[in-house]
Amino acid sequence: MGSIYWVYLVSALCFGLFMNTLSQEDSGSDTITSVYIVTLKQAPAAHYFEEELRRQSHHHRFNHGSTSGRLNRLHKPRNNSRSHQKSSSYNSRVHDSLLRTALRGEKYLKLYSYHYLINGFAVLVTPEQANKLSQRREVANVVLDFSVRTATTHTPQFLGLTKGAWSQEGGYETAGEGIVIGFIDTGIDPTHPSFADDVSEHSYPVPAHFSGICEVTRDFPSGSCNRKLVGARHFAASAITRGIFNSSQDYASPFDGDGHGTHTASVAAGNHGIPVVVAGHHFGNASGMAPHSHIAVYKALYKSFGGFAADVVAAIDQAAQDGVDIISLSITPNRRPPGIATFFNPIDMALLSAVKAGIFVVQASGNTGPSPKSMSSFSPWIFTVGATSHDRVYANSIIVGNNVTIPGVGLAPGTDTDKMYTLISALHALCNDTTLANDMYVGECQDSSNFNQELIQGNLLICSYSIRFVLGLSTIKQAVETAKNLSAAGVVFYMDPFVIGFQLNPTPLKMPGIIIPSPDDSKILLKYYNSSLERDGRTKKIVRFGAVASISGGLKANYRISAPKVMYYSARGPDPEDSFLDDADVMKPNLVAPGNLIWAAWSSLGTDSIEFQGESFAMMSGTSMAAPHIAGLAALIKQKFPHFSPAAIASALSTTASLNDKNGGPIMAQHAYTSPDLNQSPATPFDMGSGFVNATSALDPGLILDSTYDDYMSFLCGINGSASVVLNYTGQNCWVYNSTIGGADLNLPSITIARLNQSKTVERSVTNIASNETYRVGWSAPCGVSIEVTPTHFFIGKGEKQILTIIFNATVNNSVSSFGRIELFGNQGHNLNIPLSVIVKFSYNTT
Repeated sequence: MGSIYWVYLVSALCFGLFMNTLSQEDSGSDTITSVYIVTLKQAPAAHYFEEELRRQSHHHRFNHGSTSGRLNRLHKPRNNSRSHQKSSSYNSRVHDSLLRTALRGEKYLKLYSYHYLINGFAVLVTPEQANKLSQRREVANVVLDFSVRTATTHTPQFLGLTKGAWSQEGGYETAGEGIVIGFIDTGIDPTHPSFADDVSEHSYPVPAHFSGICEVTRDFPSGSCNRKLVGARHFAASAITRGIFNSSQDYASPFDGDGHGTHTASVAAGNHGIPVVVAGHHFGNASGMAPHSHIAVYKALYKSFGGFAADVVAAIDQAAQDGVDIISLSITPNRRPPGIATFFNPIDMALLSAVKAGIFVVQASGNTGPSPKSMSSFSPWIFTVGATSHDRVYANSIIVGNNVTIPGVGLAPGTDTDKMYTLISALHALCNDTTLANDMYVGECQDSSNFNQELIQGNLLICSYSIRFVLGLSTIKQAVETAKNLSAAGVVFYMDPFVIGFQLNPTPLKMPGIIIPSPDDSKILLKYYNSSLERDGRTKKIVRFGAVASISGGLKANYRISAPKVMYYSARGPDPEDSFLDDADVMKPNLVAPGNLIWAAWSSLGTDSIEFQGESFAMMSGTSMAAPHIAGLAALIKQKFPHFSPAAIASALSTTASLNDKNGGPIMAQHAYTSPDLNQSPATPFDMGSGFVNATSALDPGLILDSTYDDYMSFLCGINGSASVVLNYTGQNCWVYNSTIGGADLNLPSITIARLNQSKTVERSVTNIASNETYRVGWSAPCGVSIEVTPTHFFIGKGEKQILTIIFNATVNNSVSSFGRIELFGNQGHNLNIPLSVIVKFSYNTT
């Protein structure tokens, strides 16, 4: 979820209004139509193609692939074969026939036919019609559509790419070569230089395994795609049927009218060395994590209303069909999925099929932290990413006449260093015909005609920053324009005391200026200002403005702070298994990555942030910014190990994660919106998962923990009462799986036990992808638990497997989460960590 905002339903489209008239013929409840996602019992195309791929490639899964070794991946039948096209057409005809038969003579509108990851369709029908469909023997599941929401110049250096991962694999000019990342987001601005294909002399062929296309519209003309941006589509049928789609604002094309999608795509895969110029100031050069990878865009999110699951599933289905290697989702559901488990929802189940097809899936954890169980990404086959700070900050300050320095923010130049300027409050510089009674918000400096220019000219104008700025009703940009029109030397914003708990990002200003984000610091400024005023003893009118100040400026970055730090908004575990908030035996998040104050590309017509409108780059914060960092780094791993399964990529990222900040101390986690740096403690696995991503080590993990589609199916079948739901979503019977497993038994690079009743034994299987090595095993047990791991030492040859057996014994009775860790130390330098979490513990039998 990017830039930490909520998106709601506000617009209308003529076609949608037409559909509303279709759905409102009378006032009966059964004539009110909604969008439903219908899945059929017959398996989708990907399941058949995957079986063929599995037979072809099983014998060399973990080899460090050569070019010839990639042929099985590049030539998957799903991408280019005529048989797939015939299957798509056939499935669509089957769907149409079913609808005609089940709803004979009735009105309905089919929006999509899903045929690759899901065999089904999205359709606009009444509840009564949905019930008719659910009773058909061909139909497995009928689910009501639901809404979703959206959840860099320095981070390559902070992550060690320039001297580590990039340099080890040939430099930034080849980083990510041959890998296609699919983005389910708000679209892309194809004119941005971050997505050009002519910035490098290195060859840039479109991968042979990718078969996507680019839509051509007035907003997205022919030639928008190239060898970098290799595919672009948009999906909005569900939104259109609701009458909330505004084509002039939301763009019925892949073009990004929001900015979010352009930003996330460039974080992962933007070109290297693109100058970041904002408000006329240069802030360095930007690069994606995998600058030589390819981008495919599947627009399913929109500025005015967010998005809907039916459109998102269609986008995921198309991305997999096109042959992307990685799917990046900086989006989360607006509500926790209902039912027996959070894992059973159309988006997660479509992503399970994507994982079966070999696609690595990354999702933002959500910006709903810092409370426990605030996680918005649930399933073990999805790699969930939380957000941290990094070590760059832009600090600004104002020095007032009594030698007090007040900190603030603002990407702005400073005033002359050897001069102090008079401070003038906007409320004390009104024109004779302007009063607070006429305009109670005049102090926000939105209209220069309200002020006395002679009084303000050459001085520092003080303006208030109220909740109206947060809501977009007033803007920094307009206030700066007012100050410039009045010939002010600069502008100073103080925080309205009613704006509580709002964290302000650095904002670009085209003149000397500062924003004081703390209400307490704002009071210090105003107290000094008011105490320096001289008034006429009889009339009380101001006769002299005595307060003076200078602004230091905030254009220069500071790299001295301790980082990374888990941000207060980053969603936290434990992973909720169901709507009753029972805990799952799955650790979430999987990992944390930079997500705070991230510079990246911005759409030329992006409206997500008023202050960056018209700019080509923007600084945004959120788990939306963290997820594409991992998508790009996963591309580097996929490039080096082309036959890695999605679980193997996840393992490489997780087991090599860092547990300490850059100063060697523990990574800290913020636990409050207000004064977050004063409310923090060492991060636990429910804050940061396995830790902070280590890009260089992830390319040489030594050992891998792998999981398969069958493992995930055994896990789903092990959920009490899930057999019919599994059948509905996958078309597969649980009885096919001779044994079921719990979440703790999945071969994940972490272990979570939500309820430890006396004792539990779990196993982990590691595979050596490096040279022969001897490992020593160490561990620290969670509080209230004793553990034993065997073996404590082992030798493992290249390509061999080793089983680790871990026995957990509860030593106390409590329900306080506690954490530990298993560490593997190799004599060739490979070190792995597996985080442990145990929630409820019973030292005696409770059954």
